[in-house]
Amino acid sequence: MISLVNEAVECQEKIDCEKNNSCLPISREEAIQLLNSYPQATSDKNHYLESEAIMRGLAKKFGEDVEYWGMLGLLHDVDWSLTKENINDHLTKAPEILKKKGFSDEFIDIVVSHGYGFECAGLVDKKRGEKIEFCLAAAETLTGVIYAYALMRGGKISDMQVKGLKKKFKDKAFAANCNREIIREIEGAGLELGEFFEIAIDSLREIKDLIGLD
Repeated sequence: MISLVNEAVECQEKIDCEKNNSCLPISREEAIQLLNSYPQATSDKNHYLESEAIMRGLAKKFGEDVEYWGMLGLLHDVDWSLTKENINDHLTKAPEILKKKGFSDEFIDIVVSHGYGFECAGLVDKKRGEKIEFCLAAAETLTGVIYAYALMRGGKISDMQVKGLKKKFKDKAFAANCNREIIREIEGAGLELGEFFEIAIDSLREIKDLIGLD
């Protein structure tokens, strides 16, 4: 009888897990270890943490699974250190790396979706269409604008305001490599740009000590 009860509980947990997209095969600590198993520049590691933080902030806003969304942000560039010498190879190795760690096809597809529209991995003709895809692409792109603005302010994010970030966002010469149109895709998730900036600033402010900001 106990065995049957345990099986029923495990079955229900699996159903709930699949329903809520919260089936993560590795812990956050193991994900960090995976990233650190490859040569990593400090700027890249900061980017992973920043993307994770903003995705967690967005998950809270939308009532989604914070751990799942955070993991997407943390591992979205899992093969970057292996492919950045030839950016067209970016996201060609990520599916295999993530598959070996037990991540679902859905998780892998979302990770790859942040490369849609780029030449890498033959994704130039693909377009994002899901809320979570818009969020990941917008979040990881916005990190560059925020970090550059913080450095311009002497490394300070503690008192950064949305108004100032909006001004820099409108200046296309500032952090020019950060595609504004991708950042604007957050509107496809039903979020106004200003609120997105506020969530992102607040999220990075919480981890400022980890990414070298004040």
